[in-house]
Amino acid sequence: MPITDMTACELAAALTEKRLSSREATAAYLDRIAALDKEINSYITVTPEQAMKDAEASDKRRAEGRALSPLDGVPMALKDVICSKGVRTTAASKILYNFVPPYDATCWSRLKAGGAVLLGKVNMDEFAMGSSTETSAFGPTRNPWDEERVPGGSSGGSAAAVAAGLAAYSLGTDTGGSVRQPAHFCGVVGLKPTYGRVSRYGVIPYASSLDQVGVLARDCRDAASVLQLIAGQDRMDSTSAPAPVEDYASACGEDITGLKIGLPKEFMSDAIAGDAVAPDIAFAMRQGAERLAAQGAVVEEVSLPHSAYALPTYYILASAEASSNLARYDGVRYGARAENAENVYDMFTATRSANFGAEVKRRIMLGTFALSSGYYDAYYNKTMQVRTLIKQDYDQAFAAGFDCLMTPAAPTTAFKLGEMTDDPLTMYMQDICTVPVNLAGLPGLVVPVGLDNGNLPIGLQLIGKSFDERTLFAVGSRLESPLRLQPGLEM
Repeated sequence: MPITDMTACELAAALTEKRLSSREATAAYLDRIAALDKEINSYITVTPEQAMKDAEASDKRRAEGRALSPLDGVPMALKDVICSKGVRTTAASKILYNFVPPYDATCWSRLKAGGAVLLGKVNMDEFAMGSSTETSAFGPTRNPWDEERVPGGSSGGSAAAVAAGLAAYSLGTDTGGSVRQPAHFCGVVGLKPTYGRVSRYGVIPYASSLDQVGVLARDCRDAASVLQLIAGQDRMDSTSAPAPVEDYASACGEDITGLKIGLPKEFMSDAIAGDAVAPDIAFAMRQGAERLAAQGAVVEEVSLPHSAYALPTYYILASAEASSNLARYDGVRYGARAENAENVYDMFTATRSANFGAEVKRRIMLGTFALSSGYYDAYYNKTMQVRTLIKQDYDQAFAAGFDCLMTPAAPTTAFKLGEMTDDPLTMYMQDICTVPVNLAGLPGLVVPVGLDNGNLPIGLQLIGKSFDERTLFAVGSRLESPLRLQPGLEM
């Protein structure tokens, strides 16, 4: 098996058994990036010298019997919104084009402490605002299953890199589906942990009450192994939770007999997403339910009545928080700065006008309006009230005995590049299945289950109780059908 076809855990086992060195694995990935990524454009910055240096250090540790973690020496990638000391971090925006952080994000420092080898920083929608990775200042990423289609967003570079064999796994971020929807489009596993499970320190913020670091990987065991390394409370992030970190990988393959799995009717049969869900995805949902039932799970319909309000609630709330968070990019402290301005006001205006993309400007304006005098109560406060109702729907479902819920990951499979760029509302509809999970702060896991009639990947979403990622991995590992690029689709 080619090195770049291995899962992260298979590669880790080969390193442990001395069948392979980290240097060999890293070189294989770097060669593949050099050969193929000109077409996919999944990377913004590649770090070959540092990667090879870190791989050699890993090989030395393993030779001395002191591996730092099971994944020591496994090559991976970071979404370019996660700060990495000494490595350019751009958020895919011109305003941070040359920004080099002086510190590491906690999630990356924990992976480094486990011996991770960083191949580079991967592409994304600018400031994580988008569902297709077309808003990047570095150009769009292409879906490796069909280069005329999008990989999803905003963590499209992370998903495409894993799917194309350009990284063993990658970290992304998920504010409204930005890990899970790209996982569905690219045929990989995408995990959004419970809000607070993973520190957000060092992650360039979009919407602070919704953002969460997530994992893109080949299968559930890989995702679980990565979560094991990055989870846990962090004194640098007051929103990180003191919940104990469990052995997530051991949940993969566990018996699911008797687990009660809910199918929210709003996502399949009425006005929320039912009309928009493609027939192939609806069929995959039925097959998935049958597969889980055949393994002993109890599958029943459940209702989440306030889900219809999730999408407008999300876009008002997230835009309001973005308006506040992005105020720091003013040309004064760091980042790009407009030259030859006559005064501070002109400099501030020119800097933001020239260096923010259209989608970022759209959301800043929407959020500023929602927070403005006379509209705060009508918009922002109302969304906070609706958010509570949405969370209560999930609380009631879990209180009724459901262990997890299953929904589509998105209404369609990957759409074509440019198909929705002139229609923001249609683009926003791509998030209809994922944003309720962020509003409720719950964990969500997307696993690949097959292909549609056009040979495009389909993933299904599992939603769990707060801090119960183990159940998601148990069910997800029983549901997943890991995909590989087929002959004729291989680049």
